[in-house]
Amino acid sequence: MKNSENQFLDVIILGAGISGIGAACHMSRNCPNKSFLILEGRNNLGGTWDLFKYPGIRSDSDMHTFSYKFNPWTNENTISDGKTILKYLNETSSKFDLDKKIKYNHWVNEICWNSTKNEWTVVGIDRHKNKSIKYNCRFLMSCTGYYDYESGYTPKFKGIENYRGNFIHPQKWTEDIDYSNKNVIVIGSGATAITLIPSLSKKAKHVTMLQRSPTYLMNLPKKDKFINFLFRFIPSKIAHTISRWKYILRQIYFYQISKRRPTEVKAFIKNEIKQVLPKDFDIETHFNPKYNPWDERVCVVVDNDLFDCIRQEKCSVITDQIKCFKEDSILLESGKELKADLVISATGLNLKFMGGIKIKIDDKTIDTSKLVSYKGMMLQKIPNTTIVFGYTNSSWTLKIDLVCEYFCRIINHMDKNNFKSFVTEINDKNLETEPSIGLNSGYVRRASKILPKQGKKYPWKLNQNYIKDMFLLRFKKIEDGYINFK
Repeated sequence: MKNSENQFLDVIILGAGISGIGAACHMSRNCPNKSFLILEGRNNLGGTWDLFKYPGIRSDSDMHTFSYKFNPWTNENTISDGKTILKYLNETSSKFDLDKKIKYNHWVNEICWNSTKNEWTVVGIDRHKNKSIKYNCRFLMSCTGYYDYESGYTPKFKGIENYRGNFIHPQKWTEDIDYSNKNVIVIGSGATAITLIPSLSKKAKHVTMLQRSPTYLMNLPKKDKFINFLFRFIPSKIAHTISRWKYILRQIYFYQISKRRPTEVKAFIKNEIKQVLPKDFDIETHFNPKYNPWDERVCVVVDNDLFDCIRQEKCSVITDQIKCFKEDSILLESGKELKADLVISATGLNLKFMGGIKIKIDDKTIDTSKLVSYKGMMLQKIPNTTIVFGYTNSSWTLKIDLVCEYFCRIINHMDKNNFKSFVTEINDKNLETEPSIGLNSGYVRRASKILPKQGKKYPWKLNQNYIKDMFLLRFKKIEDGYINFK
């Protein structure tokens, strides 16, 4: 391996996905005198929206809140396809002249804090040039997302080695996969499955959604006529503000009412589905989850596309357990056998905190699973660092904007007071903790041993509420007794 390159910067941003691009834009806007660099392990920006190539990939929340506050979404589609989102990210990057600030194929393995120097050393590999890299900086912004880019989660299916058809996880989808006039089985019932199926149904002979248990599904229109009307007749900035707040309030209301009155919300969701499916469709079996709304994520169907596929008999839904795979089929516990030319295992993601980067403080390796999150954006005992992580109950980017704005406030506050470092500390020895992600989804349960915790009271507890966070992160004073500067 060739010699490493070494460079000192004010801020290093890890990752050039939607979080990393947002972080860089906020640095440009709010800390224009600070030097920064984005280290991206892959050869393109975009993160999720560049990685996933499966048919029909799209947003699962409205783009007026999923887009950045400082760069309004002007496309007429409220729910957007992946290519358009990637185009939006590239345009945002160009608008803020970030091209020269991104180092591609720079894979970070380890970050090390030196308390004497009050700086981080970032170590990794330039995969393109096959040489080690080394950077020093005062601040870190971790924008690596929450899942493993190398592989998705696939259960150990009995007899999978006997199957002679094509078997793939959506995360590994390539454009040369042929599903035309094929019998396709999609295993799963989450966001990926319900996105895939309507698109696959356009070419496939038949698509079967094989689910172990149902998921809550809510329909949203692809285009919002009211919002598009606003953008045509009033200034775009005002239209953007109105559209964002419409969906912010809608998201908060639906989440709160789901938690407070789950029985009524469950009945409402079921009734909405009944209106668009055949009368003889068994909703009680296939679309009646055993858990309450927002114990796991509520998934978005667009313009009733999934339900239309079912009604037109292009798609069928089977709720059953897989017994084993055979050469050209899947045998279910019920005894039913499903023929399949192509099986897509839309069975979820593997979570990976901070991209699996090893963290050291003065040469001591830190176990982040034993740490507690501060305001949903920092970890106790980890100096000069923010973990840029979005909401799980509404648009990811809403929280990203708030976190990045707040971190810029901290940097400017430190400059004003000549501080060199900060760290958050828990003063309450009896602080009760709980999982950091308040969902009971399988991918969250599987990752419980590697994720940090959250406390049961503020500022160690995540609000999952944009309005609360907006006031606390934008307007409340920074020095609150939990964050210590020196």
